[in-house]
Amino acid sequence: MAKYVLSVDQSTQGTKTLIFDEAGKMLARADLPHRQIVNDLGWVSHDPEEIYQNTLKVVRMAAEKAGINPAEIACMGISNQRETTVAWDKNTGKPVCDAIVWQCARAADVCEEIGKTGIGDLVRDHTGIPISPYFPAAKMAWILRNVSEAKTLADKHQLCLGTVDAWLLWKLTGQYKTDYSNASRTQLFNIRALQWDKEICAAFGIDADDLPIVTDSDAVFGETDLGGWLQRKIPICGVLGDSHAALFGHGCLGKGMTKATYGTGSSIMMNIGPDFAASQNGLVTSLAWKYKGRVSYVMEGNLNYTGAVITWLKDSLGLIASAGETETLAKAAHPADTACLVPAFTGLGAPYWKSDARAILCGMSRTTGKNEIVRAALDSIAFQIHDVIAAMEKDTGIHVLVLRVDGGPTRNKYLMQFQSDILNTPVSCPEAEELSGIGAAMMAGIAYGLYQSYLNFTQYTTFVPVMDSSQRNEKLNNWQIALSRL
Repeated sequence: MAKYVLSVDQSTQGTKTLIFDEAGKMLARADLPHRQIVNDLGWVSHDPEEIYQNTLKVVRMAAEKAGINPAEIACMGISNQRETTVAWDKNTGKPVCDAIVWQCARAADVCEEIGKTGIGDLVRDHTGIPISPYFPAAKMAWILRNVSEAKTLADKHQLCLGTVDAWLLWKLTGQYKTDYSNASRTQLFNIRALQWDKEICAAFGIDADDLPIVTDSDAVFGETDLGGWLQRKIPICGVLGDSHAALFGHGCLGKGMTKATYGTGSSIMMNIGPDFAASQNGLVTSLAWKYKGRVSYVMEGNLNYTGAVITWLKDSLGLIASAGETETLAKAAHPADTACLVPAFTGLGAPYWKSDARAILCGMSRTTGKNEIVRAALDSIAFQIHDVIAAMEKDTGIHVLVLRVDGGPTRNKYLMQFQSDILNTPVSCPEAEELSGIGAAMMAGIAYGLYQSYLNFTQYTTFVPVMDSSQRNEKLNNWQIALSRL
């Protein structure tokens, strides 16, 4: 009897596979990194074939670790890095170029040109997001303009353009599909009408009819034998962008439920329910998923520097040898020191949108030293997330009752307590780290029928606020003063 769920989490740095049993217990995890291809212009690329081959390898590695019979695998889910864009030949399945990674801004000139046409307001209104090289629309346009094979294939309607989920689904099942969460991040999908927006597609030089079929996040996307490894094919029946999968993995299924993922940057997401709402406070609106026949919308804010601030402390300043040291150093900092770091190393994202801003460390005194700078770096993460949450509450009128969090920095007890204190809101940290993979597994397991409903795949530790209001207000005021100096 089939009793295991396979989950592939394809992220920016690598690919991991998780295997869960029928009770939702994780049996094994396996990981493989892939190359980060960066040229002299700072363009960031991935090799789509390497990602696919790593997917096949890591699935087998996880099964061997778990010691399971592959014949007992019931189904599979996928979560994926969002916005990274792949173009391939519909006939041969061969990529026409390396994938353009989400953080690559090579399509900035495309955005500037299209922005001058006056379509920006319509794009924001229909897709929930502003014109930016961050999103696949501009990346696809760049490929069509700069890769001759892509243009030739597009003219013959033989070019596939998609995000990483669509690429993996094509290679694994032969189906040309994507899900609602990933479609909503392309900047080509009308999240009000729930279809590819032909006017916006035309503005970017893309034929909407050549894009993948958009499928419910819990639908059967196709069947796979994982490159001939399985004797019988299994359904892929849960697909989500990684941040959306983390939201689902946290069980944020109701309106107002909110999570923050602390990675290199951060994604803060609030489930705002079945009705579209535009942000007036520097956030974007996307689709969380289409699940059990209904869509849910999210309001989201993305930060450039969260975990990357800790990397800066280690690699650029040499103040720490490992991220684990920061908790002890921050706790040892002088309580009265007012040093404040604004980590705008490459500008500030939501909700400030100051692309030309640069980082500052201000408010230093004679007591400011190594410990205080480390603490200021950790505090800057919490301050930024506070400001995104505040913008969400203004946009929606919903007070966040608890913030669910995931990612490596959530192991830092100082940071989590300070986050709770500065928000004046409980912060819940899961024991498990793999919330994106958990979300994809849960979606697939429910769709297949192995899980009857949402399961608690992990236990949580909750931090509650203990800081008094006068101290909180003083710290927030110092942060605002620092922001004003940018």
